[in-house]
Amino acid sequence: MEKVYSKQTIAILEEIRSIPYGKVDTYGNIAARSGYPNSARQVARILHSLSAKEKLPWHRVVGRRGIIALKGQAKEEQILLLRSEGVDCLQKKGTFIMPDASMRI
Repeated sequence: MEKVYSKQTIAILEEIRSIPYGKVDTYGNIAARSGYPNSARQVARILHSLSAKEKLPWHRVVGRRGIIALKGQAKEEQILLLRSEGVDCLQKKGTFIMPDASMRI
């Protein structure tokens, strides 16, 4: 039996899928664009639980101010995937930050 998602989950999934190749967006922006402005944590939960099943471009989602929020191996994988799409990942004091040009407007 196929899982039926809530309206909120469907809206967030569609928004994540719409992030263009070579661009990134934040958890908060995705929540707001999908009509749920206070649901940045729900975006993170959806990415965590449905990225593989729904084939989401999870690597294009970053934290506030363009900061890569993941840790360890997942962070390294995200950086590699973003760089493979031509996204600059600038390192400042151990934190990777996306330049404004990489952000989806």
